[in-house]
Amino acid sequence: MAITFERIQWKNFLSTGDTPISINLNNGSSTLVVGPNGAGKSTLLDALSFALFGKPHRDINKPQLVNSINGKGCEVTVEFTVGKIQFKIVRGIKPNIFEIWQNGTLVNQEAHSMDYQKVLEQNILKLNHKSFHQIVVLGSSSFIPFMQLPSHHRREVIEDLLDINIFTKMNTILKERIAAHRDDLQSLQHSSEMLDHSITVQKKYIGDLKRRTEDAAKKNNEKIATMVAEIEGLLLENDEDQKIIDQNLESARDRSAKLHEKRQALMVYHGQIKANIQKVVKEAMFYDNNSECPTCSQKLDGAFRDLRISSCKEKAKELADGEHKLAEELKKIETDISAVSESLRIYHDLASQITSRFMAVKRLQANINTLEKEAAVAGSEDLTAAEANLASLLEEKEKSSKQKAEAYEEGTYNQAISEMLKDTGIKTKVIKQYLPVMNKLVNQYLQILDFFVSFNLNESFEETIRSRHRDDFSYSSFSEGEKQRIDLALLFTWRQVAKMKNSVSTNLLILDETFDSSMDHDGVENLLKILATLVDGKTSVFVISHKTDALDGKLRNKIEFEKTKSFSQIKQKAG
Repeated sequence: MAITFERIQWKNFLSTGDTPISINLNNGSSTLVVGPNGAGKSTLLDALSFALFGKPHRDINKPQLVNSINGKGCEVTVEFTVGKIQFKIVRGIKPNIFEIWQNGTLVNQEAHSMDYQKVLEQNILKLNHKSFHQIVVLGSSSFIPFMQLPSHHRREVIEDLLDINIFTKMNTILKERIAAHRDDLQSLQHSSEMLDHSITVQKKYIGDLKRRTEDAAKKNNEKIATMVAEIEGLLLENDEDQKIIDQNLESARDRSAKLHEKRQALMVYHGQIKANIQKVVKEAMFYDNNSECPTCSQKLDGAFRDLRISSCKEKAKELADGEHKLAEELKKIETDISAVSESLRIYHDLASQITSRFMAVKRLQANINTLEKEAAVAGSEDLTAAEANLASLLEEKEKSSKQKAEAYEEGTYNQAISEMLKDTGIKTKVIKQYLPVMNKLVNQYLQILDFFVSFNLNESFEETIRSRHRDDFSYSSFSEGEKQRIDLALLFTWRQVAKMKNSVSTNLLILDETFDSSMDHDGVENLLKILATLVDGKTSVFVISHKTDALDGKLRNKIEFEKTKSFSQIKQKAG
């Protein structure tokens, strides 16, 4: 991915006032940026760094970036292309502005500026602040040379150069996935244990339910047997009583009818006797009370009267004897009728008892039917539901076991992928391939800079430096001028590797007071030779320096900053 920086503009930024300063970053040539101290030469670096990463190149607090005189309207705009896509970044303070424009359209801004910054660094620039300053900038202010970076920051720079930081991102994502997978696996394990417990409980419940069902069925059968025996006893009693009724009821009814018929006849006869007795008594009283006939008034003879009275008495006596005998007979019949009625009552009671027993048998049979149904259904619904629940649990357990197996398999794959994505995995293999090229380029640039040592970086990016006498040195063992040569050699190497890899190559190189430090005359001349090889119509080199006399005429263009009325501005801009 090649980044071509086109233009940068800033206003109310540090010592720059409300009048914007604009610099063409794609002149394909070398440009000397000069001016007295405080004129705003290095503002170019701070403005570029602030626009791209939200923080200046130098160690300056963000509020101090706003011009102290105007106190507002601080704004920096940088334009560049990535391939054929045009981008414009606008960042400001008071008011706060952070906009990313792509082909003239504002990129959708995330809710948080940190997310928006990630879009810029990870999706567009494809490099971070540290890597940018290892490839584009070499300065003497707050710049930290590669060799002074901690090992993990060195690795970040190399990974950006080789475009293998994708593996780091993948590893980060994988770690999150492994953590989530670990949680999922623990959840699956917990669910599996819960299922095992539920299955054990359900099996025990089914066993208990079957035992209770068997016990209930046994009790029901015992009750049914008792009721069957009771029914048999009742039916036996009914058979015996029915035999008695069948044997005696009809004859008792016939005897009762005959006795009632005979009593009725005797009662009629008894009435006749009583009537005759009344008639005889009336006749006797007539003759006793009358001496003549009341009809014809004829006198009645005394002897005739006595005779009639005596005859009436005899007849009355016969009738009285007959009535007495009839009364005795009636009394006997009444006694027989009472005895027969008692027999009939007993038979009726027996019939009632038979009916009651039949009702009892019916109730008992209904109870038996109910118990038999209960015995057939007893616990069957609960048992069916329990067995269905157990089947569901077993099916769920099978699914859980399958999920656990898949999860363990996924864990194995994740572990394998993790080993590949570690620093000692794929990235190390890629780095191993490029390390010889890097070391070769560094040593070539060191020779151009007249620094004849053997420089070597290992896989952990630890340096080994040997002199012609094969003495081992470290970076800190050298003078500042020698260190600067190493830093320059690494800078040019990183740019060359980026160009070879087409990862984060750029058309821009800025050297901030590099010529003003510990570099001697030969070192300056050699550095200029290297810069001359870079200026090929595509690379723009900006050299910020105080050594106007030493570098004047050495570079094709010149930008001179000055301060007028406390504000920085460009005095002369050539090219």
